[in-house]
Amino acid sequence: MDSHNNTTTEKGVLIMSLTQQELHEQILYPVTRVKAQSAGGSGVLVYSKEDPENDGEWINVVLTCQHVVDSAITVKNEWDSLLKREVKKDVMEEVSVEVFDYVGSKIASANSTQAEIIAYDKNHDLAAVKLTNTKRLDWVASLYPEDGIDDLKLFDEVWTSGCSLLHDPFSNKGELTYLREMIEQKSYLMYNAPSIFGNSGGGLFHGSGGLLGLCSRITNIQLGFGIDVMTWMGFSTHPDRIYEFLEHQELQFIYDDDDNYYDALERRATAQKESLRHLFAEDKGADKVPEPDKATGGKRKD
Repeated sequence: MDSHNNTTTEKGVLIMSLTQQELHEQILYPVTRVKAQSAGGSGVLVYSKEDPENDGEWINVVLTCQHVVDSAITVKNEWDSLLKREVKKDVMEEVSVEVFDYVGSKIASANSTQAEIIAYDKNHDLAAVKLTNTKRLDWVASLYPEDGIDDLKLFDEVWTSGCSLLHDPFSNKGELTYLREMIEQKSYLMYNAPSIFGNSGGGLFHGSGGLLGLCSRITNIQLGFGIDVMTWMGFSTHPDRIYEFLEHQELQFIYDDDDNYYDALERRATAQKESLRHLFAEDKGADKVPEPDKATGGKRKD
């Protein structure tokens, strides 16, 4: 039986190193392969719960990077009869997600299913997709606790887990090497666990098993006509931004047991209507031209 090596944080919180079986279940098994029209990468299953409105069905959601599914997203100008103007609307194609079944360390099957993009944010480089597969999926990643983010330390053990070069999922061990790297005004975690093209959208997992973020960038240097990739200098979405994305997109059900998918849909619809109302009000306000004041001969009163 595997033994645990335990450590304790400054606040006295016990962190248990994972057994080999737990590494399989928490870090490898939740990873998926994601393919869009002209790109591919990885994803992490973060939600699989019973559908409260459809007996016997489950709602399954995968997080990935926006740039992995970007080719499936088109923004078009369409006429809005309410606003009487053209507005930008998202037109999203389905993407393909492969979920892997395992027997121990061996892949028993790779099951491909279509998925719809339910939320994305280009600035955060994050996207959430809902699988059309409504079967229960056993191995779901858990987000690293929000109240534990400030306790992260350099040399914390981490694992990257994804589909490097679109290979079947595998994991690499490393450590946190920088806690808040700023790139294009966005915060990232830096780590030395090897990652390469195809890892995008895969998970950066803490040694305790929690999903810290998604692998999204690697370092490369132009050498003549070639590129030298620093596989040991990767960057993950900072966990703060994972929570910001989920809250802004009204996807709190992914980590909040008191929330659910359908309540999230209602909140999103309400937020979209409010945005349209504000847009409509701004347009109406811009169309208003002050009428001349007859008592002042056409001059406006101060």
